[in-house]
Amino acid sequence: MDIQVGDTLVLKKPHPCGSFEWEVLRVGADFRLKCLGCGHQVMGPRSRTEKKIKQISRKA
Repeated sequence: MDIQVGDTLVLKKPHPCGSFEWEVLRVGADFRLKCLGCGHQVMGPRSRTEKKIKQISRKA
């Protein structure tokens, strides 16, 4: 998958705050994502994160 810093990801399951949207802050072997609902940041492995993606919105 071609995911770049600044892209917005819509995931299949919501964050506990209710938001489905995440901003990509770092890419590599791991992703660092920021919840666009509450601002919480998480880091996870690329393989697991790519399985959870429903839609990718490119930055303008």
